[in-house]
Amino acid sequence: MTRNPGVPRLLRRLNDRSALELLLSEGPLTRAELGARTGLSKVTAGQLLTRLEERGLVEVAGERAGGRGPNAALYGVVPSSAHVAGLEVLPDAITVGVADITGRVVVEIVVDPAGHADPVAAVHEAVRRACASADITISRLRSFVIGTRGVVDPGTGDVRFSYDLPAWHTGVLASLRRTLGASVTIENDVNLVALAEHRYGVAAGQDDFAVVWAGVGQGLGVMLGGRLHRGISGGAGEIGWLPVPGEPLPADVSRPQSGSYQRLIGHEAVLRLAARHGLPGVPPAGGTPRSSAAELVGAAVAEGRGGFLDALAARLAVAVAAVTVVLDPGLIVLAGDIGRAGGPELAGRVEQAVAKVCPGRPSVVTTGLTGNAVLRGALVAALEQAREQVFSDTV
Repeated sequence: MTRNPGVPRLLRRLNDRSALELLLSEGPLTRAELGARTGLSKVTAGQLLTRLEERGLVEVAGERAGGRGPNAALYGVVPSSAHVAGLEVLPDAITVGVADITGRVVVEIVVDPAGHADPVAAVHEAVRRACASADITISRLRSFVIGTRGVVDPGTGDVRFSYDLPAWHTGVLASLRRTLGASVTIENDVNLVALAEHRYGVAAGQDDFAVVWAGVGQGLGVMLGGRLHRGISGGAGEIGWLPVPGEPLPADVSRPQSGSYQRLIGHEAVLRLAARHGLPGVPPAGGTPRSSAAELVGAAVAEGRGGFLDALAARLAVAVAAVTVVLDPGLIVLAGDIGRAGGPELAGRVEQAVAKVCPGRPSVVTTGLTGNAVLRGALVAALEQAREQVFSDTV
């Protein structure tokens, strides 16, 4: 009879991982409850909990009263067993969130990167301040996920190009890993929004959907089969460059805001559209607007400016229809400042407009996320990485 001594070890590791995931998703559980949910015997469940307690991953979190006999101990994951950091990097601000292994955000701060021409120094300083606020050391962070505008190469993990962040180029990721550790990951910001929608938002439970980001910049995050679709070069979702009938094609793709769809739905384009529909707060050509594009959209919804909203929906429908005829995701989430400001009123009009121009009829809904959606997505990705490390190393 051939023995494989690795099998019991592997089974214990799988059981440990399953138990830890259950404790995170369902809250503190008794030994009997954990055994029932995992299919393990009471003895095996007890051995598992003892092992995880010794590793500092599980602790008694209370008691549950039962019938006769003493109360049953409730076991939960130790929140401080690991921490992660998520970041959103913009030209004028770096937002850092630190969460414990359960996903609870313990601190969120915004740091002005002015004075740090080097992106690595700026990120390190922001993380240092966040850790100081959370009263933990940087060494306690098991993973870092950074969301940026721009195209991230899936092969190298580096930013291939970003108009807003020219200092983020090939080599920055390696420098960040030397400074903060090997677990640093850079991801496109709209891809992170898609992760957050999948975990917490209106796309929870949906494995095929797309996030259309309309606001400062235009972008697309695509989830297919429960996985982000980035494309071979990381350029999937750069819908600002989508060719649009009636809009000129770019003569030089190195020029920012020159894509056809950018000309149709960018900030300046929305302001011009608002001016044509007589919305207040839009000055004559060349003047300084008193309101942002998102504020104008919000005001249009509040005031029932149907003509403007229909015209804006028709423009958004160009991208939604293009995504639908190619990918047929079934669900489109409108996000970004404009998508959020338009709310269900704008989403409904986009859905109607799409039905007129393509055979597919996706549901179009407004983002269900509150707060900083990019940061939430970065923390989702960071937690997945950290749990994979921590929960796979219990035996």
